[in-house]
Amino acid sequence: MYISRVNSISDEYVAAFEHLIPQLTANHPPPTRAELSALVDSNSSAVFVARLPDERGPIVGALTLVTYRVPTGIRARIEDVIVEEKMRRLGIAKAMIHKALETARQAGADGVSLTSNPRRVTANRLYQRMGFVRWETNTYFFKFDH
Repeated sequence: MYISRVNSISDEYVAAFEHLIPQLTANHPPPTRAELSALVDSNSSAVFVARLPDERGPIVGALTLVTYRVPTGIRARIEDVIVEEKMRRLGIAKAMIHKALETARQAGADGVSLTSNPRRVTANRLYQRMGFVRWETNTYFFKFDH
């Protein structure tokens, strides 16, 4: 397995996200090439992909690590962990998360947060086994009317 950070967008990455995003959510379309480029070019985000069996293999997973500074320190958050349905339970998500955790540590974050839908039982178990602790907090969301 090979985990790498995406530094520039190619047709391969666009196609991979077109395939992977529907496996994560039906509520959002896959990102366009321009949106992926903006994500990869942002100083606050790092996109990681997993390939099997090595660096020449197809992309079978992705995640985004967001880091940002607030008055009380550097925060880090993992978003949109996606693994190809046929490739789940092979340690791909775990390997990508380890890479993201190390990147966040090197950026100066004191920890990393993530959220997961309670219906994603297997994912929630993985996060807990990896040492993530359920955080009791009120999460609020303000939806814009477009």
